[in-house]
Amino acid sequence: MLQGGSLLGGIVSGSITQLKDTISLRKGQMNKKEFAVQTAGNVTGAIGVMAGIEYGAIVGTSIMPGVGTVIGSVIGAVVGNKMGQTIGTKAGSSLMNSNIISNISQAAAKVTDAVSDSAAKMTEVVSESAAKVTEAVSETASKVTEVVTESTAAVSP
Repeated sequence: MLQGGSLLGGIVSGSITQLKDTISLRKGQMNKKEFAVQTAGNVTGAIGVMAGIEYGAIVGTSIMPGVGTVIGSVIGAVVGNKMGQTIGTKAGSSLMNSNIISNISQAAAKVTDAVSDSAAKMTEVVSESAAKVTEAVSETASKVTEVVTESTAAVSP
């Protein structure tokens, strides 16, 4: 199933429908949730096209070799795409509308807030430490300058 014409047919079919959905998303005609659902449908639709081409060709060949192979492939691709799109869209919709996704989103938001708070506190602590180090270095530099100045004055005639 993952070779030759059926693979190419699935890739082309899936790519075209995904491109259309991506354009709709960018134009604001579709929200991200709908886009995710449609993407699931596009993937399963592409797989359906691949399977439909293969199995349609087998059935068509068994009925009428040659012409039947071509007709069976076309009918199989159409039926496979429709079935794949339907299954993928329903599965994607169920997943996106489930409480699991909502709970995961809420948990992710809490983690993001906690990380942001921690980063802000770390920044504050590092800034305070840097200020203390700067002050200590400045004091040390002043003392060294004072000692060097006194030593130079003591050595000078």
